[in-house]
Amino acid sequence: MDAIHTEGFDAALTLTDHIEHLPDRKRRELARIVEILFAGVEKFQATKLSEKRSAGKILKVILYGSYARGDWVEDRVSGYRSDYDLLIIVNSKAFAEEHELWEGIENELLTQQLSRRIETPVVPIVHDLNDVNEQLSRGRPFFVDVAKDGILLYDKPGHALAQPKALTAVEQLAEARGHYDQWHQLSIEALAGASLLLEKNIWRDGAFMLHQATERAYHCALLTLTLYSPKSHRIKVLRSRAEEVDSRLIAPWPRDTRFSRRCFELLSRAYVEARYSVKYKISVEELGWLAEHVKLLQGAVEAVCQERLSQMEAN
Repeated sequence: MDAIHTEGFDAALTLTDHIEHLPDRKRRELARIVEILFAGVEKFQATKLSEKRSAGKILKVILYGSYARGDWVEDRVSGYRSDYDLLIIVNSKAFAEEHELWEGIENELLTQQLSRRIETPVVPIVHDLNDVNEQLSRGRPFFVDVAKDGILLYDKPGHALAQPKALTAVEQLAEARGHYDQWHQLSIEALAGASLLLEKNIWRDGAFMLHQATERAYHCALLTLTLYSPKSHRIKVLRSRAEEVDSRLIAPWPRDTRFSRRCFELLSRAYVEARYSVKYKISVEELGWLAEHVKLLQGAVEAVCQERLSQMEAN
């Protein structure tokens, strides 16, 4: 593993000198994040005996989204702030699917944020190089945009990205329409199911279905707008990605009160804990607030997706 130092990272971050548009504190913060990624991999592999597990390597770390473009937001009034969006490209599918490793790194990044050693939330997604190059060769807009506009924070030489292929307008419209029709309906059905369960005070399954309605709404937005959505049940990750794509999706989840932040945290945890943990608790008031805001999210997703589909049809 190449040594990555955070001391004195004022001029450049790892292999790049293309982040001069970021304040020094952001550049040092990103250096710390890259260090955590490599330290997490090193620690994970030190505990594994399998050669295959120890053969996994990070090939590229790419910063994309608002911090790459320079239009990030930090709104102290509303509580909304842009995340660091990172695409981590690794050398094999098996390594990309080492969920214990990547979830451990995400938890460490969250711990660093809670302790204020990292100020800005981090949303990493992990793909292997073959997958990324296949997506580029198929013209998937998300990967094309990352390859075009993303900033390399780390790059292991000898692992080039494929040349992007452009999808035709007809192909994009057909895919986007198919995704919208499928995922919008799935989200509506999940919210209807949650409402019936909550009416009968079956609150655990009701909370889980509220999570499903939210997850499916975000998949709907991302797949319709970009033809890509992370393979994740983590609605914090999906929310970050969707809000990055269209800022109108920020409003359904206020962050300006402790109550609103707690409600979303409980919704995030519902995917696992509502079903399996005896310690999971959520009030009738919190469930009602969540149901109302999931519906607001669905309305916002429908509006931005229909607008996008209309634009595509007109072109």
